Amino acid sequence: MAGRISNLFRGFFSLFISGIERRNPEALLEVETENLRKQIASYNQGLISHAALCERLMSQVKKLQVDQSDFRAKTAAHLRVGNRDAAGQYALRLQTIERELDENKKQLEQAETTYKDLVRARDVAVANAKSKIESIKANISDMKTKRALADLTETASGMITNLGGTGDTLQRLESMVDEERSKASGRVRVAQGNLDVSTVHVREAEQKALADQALADFAAREGIALPAAPGAPAVEQPESSRKSMGPATARE
Repeated sequence: MAGRISNLFRGFFSLFISGIERRNPEALLEVETENLRKQIASYNQGLISHAALCERLMSQVKKLQVDQSDFRAKTAAHLRVGNRDAAGQYALRLQTIERELDENKKQLEQAETTYKDLVRARDVAVANAKSKIESIKANISDMKTKRALADLTETASGMITNLGGTGDTLQRLESMVDEERSKASGRVRVAQGNLDVSTVHVREAEQKALADQALADFAAREGIALPAAPGAPAVEQPESSRKSMGPATARE
């Protein structure tokens, strides 16, 4: 029972993690990119160790080559002077050195070949990984664009389907506005029917007459000739005003 419950929890947790990964592909890609960097660094450490082995074998080969030349010369020298025992000892050691030299050369050749293969494999793997990462980045960008386009299309489709439908907010608003506008028009019509236009005209005429009379009185006091209104008879100036203005007019 405990194992089944544990499996159930692991299943739910896996689904939860999968959902997060689907919603955040960039974060998952960044994690994988960081893992690739770590793998490359670890691989390079192995290459460094292998390169050190190649260098060590190369140093041994060089040392054995020097020993080979030295013992060959010593063996030949003792043999020329007739010292066969010494020459035999040096010849024996020369054989050992030559065997070691041949073995080290083979190991060095294999190590160099292996190193080149490892470097080539690393470069190919890194190139493939980078290509895949770039492809995934492009796909993520394209996915985001298509998701946004799909959301806009679904929204537009929903608007086309639902706009103006029964119970739609815009339709109710339009009905309310039309109703209120009709009520306002009715109020204007009723108010116009109750308005006494004749009284307004009479009051307007009275106001104009009072204004004309006030203007005439002001002109008379100031001795100003008041021009006649269009279509109205000329207003004669009072006698007192003409007498007061006579000498001044003559002098001019």
